[in-house]
Amino acid sequence: MASEKCKVLVLGGNGYLGKRLVKASLREGHPTYVLQRNENVMDINKIQALLRLKKRGAQFIEASVSNHESLVRALKQVDVVVSALPQYSEPSLEYKVIDAIKEAGNIKRYVPSEYSIDPSRRFHTLEPAMGVAEKSFAVRKAIQDAEIPYTSIAANLFAGYYAPNLFQVDTLMPPKDKVSIYGDGNAKVIILDEDDIATYTIKTIDDPRTINKTLHLVPPENIVSQNELIEIWEKLTGKKLEKSNVSREDFLAKMEGADFGTQLMVCFTYPICYEGCLTNYEIGEGGEEASKLYPDVKYIRVDEYLKRYL
Repeated sequence: MASEKCKVLVLGGNGYLGKRLVKASLREGHPTYVLQRNENVMDINKIQALLRLKKRGAQFIEASVSNHESLVRALKQVDVVVSALPQYSEPSLEYKVIDAIKEAGNIKRYVPSEYSIDPSRRFHTLEPAMGVAEKSFAVRKAIQDAEIPYTSIAANLFAGYYAPNLFQVDTLMPPKDKVSIYGDGNAKVIILDEDDIATYTIKTIDDPRTINKTLHLVPPENIVSQNELIEIWEKLTGKKLEKSNVSREDFLAKMEGADFGTQLMVCFTYPICYEGCLTNYEIGEGGEEASKLYPDVKYIRVDEYLKRYL
């Protein structure tokens, strides 16, 4: 007789990555729950997003991360918590979840909202991204100090933000005629389709090999340089782009007067392209690599992802 699937609560389940985590959890056969917050009852977009998840099989629990008692009651109904809370704007919410998990006492595993470059690598970047990385690292330490079983996900780079734009920091769409190359363009990057990030994340929650560890998402065919990414796009389109190299100084000047989203793109792109923080990727003690643990997952290659934009 097959063992019963653990019950999963996805926090931030109607967000960009959250909805993918919900779908991945349902595909794996987990009873999957999403918080229904009373403060969202007049937000038609969030209501419609929740209804779409419900149609797929997700169940609602009336609770709020900001309401400790309601969150504890919600946690007592599940086994695993997977967070997709907004780290950039509200990192303090993770601490509320940690406190509630400690009181509930029944959670078998917590997956915090990281999903980026592993903050324990302590790479050098700029504000506001440096603050985000430091806060992520502090949240992870708080989980460890609370002795909560956890799995961290080092997903590196979301394809939607870095693949089609060929690493241009001021657009999310492919460049038509010209492309800026940062540094020499040879620093390696690691790009993941967001659905694959969700799939790998959910794979960990029943896997004892990933308990109290960081799962690194480093699919071999998705380790590319900016130059290689541009070359893939040129082959797909049959069109050569006019290229220009951008100095560090000119690149950093893009921060001036930019909105918060663009500043984050600049901050995370800088250590990757100019410092090569992902070039020699090593998975140290306390880490596992996703494509080796789960070879059955047929992840989307970068060239396949880019075909969507033709």
